[in-house]
Amino acid sequence: MSRRSIGLDEKLREYVLAASLREHPSLLELREVTGGLEEAEMQIAPEQGQFMALLVRAIGARRTLEVGVFTGYSTLVVAMALPPGGRVVACDISEEWTSIGRRYWEQAGVQDRIDLRIGPAQKTLAGLIETEGEGAFDFAFIDADKENYDIYYEQCLRLVRRGGIVVMDNVLWSGRVADPNEQDAETKALRGINQKLHSDDRVDISMIPVGDGLTLVRKR
Repeated sequence: MSRRSIGLDEKLREYVLAASLREHPSLLELREVTGGLEEAEMQIAPEQGQFMALLVRAIGARRTLEVGVFTGYSTLVVAMALPPGGRVVACDISEEWTSIGRRYWEQAGVQDRIDLRIGPAQKTLAGLIETEGEGAFDFAFIDADKENYDIYYEQCLRLVRRGGIVVMDNVLWSGRVADPNEQDAETKALRGINQKLHSDDRVDISMIPVGDGLTLVRKR
């Protein structure tokens, strides 16, 4: 729900980007194009993308999952962080939005690393469990419909190997998760998964205020 990290004022955000962000021209162009859409707030922050790319490289990921593509910025940033022969299986239901990203994937020369699956993510992930097997992936990023986060989490946890990472986006939800007066279904679902992860002894976790809040989950 945010193209910038929660809690940063404009001056500090500009400093963070100026001092840290290394953004490939295709990423910048895709981010600017997406910024003109009515739904632009669905795009991740560029500093979040760079952080995810570092994670992917740090764990030596070769096979990754993405649940929720939108216009494909996060897909592109992860694909560019993979070694030759790496693969992103990217799940989304929108041909319209994902078509925006396709030309930038091609422009950056990583289209062969991206396996876009159009259809309900639950079905796609269930199929991967059957065909690829548990533990077949190194990294997963979940940024889709919030009411199904718990389902996506359980499926991705099965698909990711021991020592692999699952990243969950929007866990702070513009601060609404901390406001007891906010009782809509999406906010309640995010509170629920946050509480579940806190006590889940199958994983190590860290919630960090990057973007709209990220929880990093390491499978034990």
